[in-house]
Amino acid sequence: MNSEELARYLEATDSTFKPWLLAQLRLKKLEERRADISPEEYASELADIHQSVMNLGEWWHGREDEMFNQR
Repeated sequence: MNSEELARYLEATDSTFKPWLLAQLRLKKLEERRADISPEEYASELADIHQSVMNLGEWWHGREDEMFNQR
């Protein structure tokens, strides 16, 4: 699945508000650009995505059912 397909999936499933899925999209886009950017830029962007995911830590508390048990 490429980044366009993933973006369409997120829109179709009304998942654009789920930050962990947006991080996946950012990772996919970075993966697609890897050959076109310097190793330093890649590492910097990867570190930024990692920090964004780490910042989710407290965001989850009390929202588990809301975020993971939707139907």
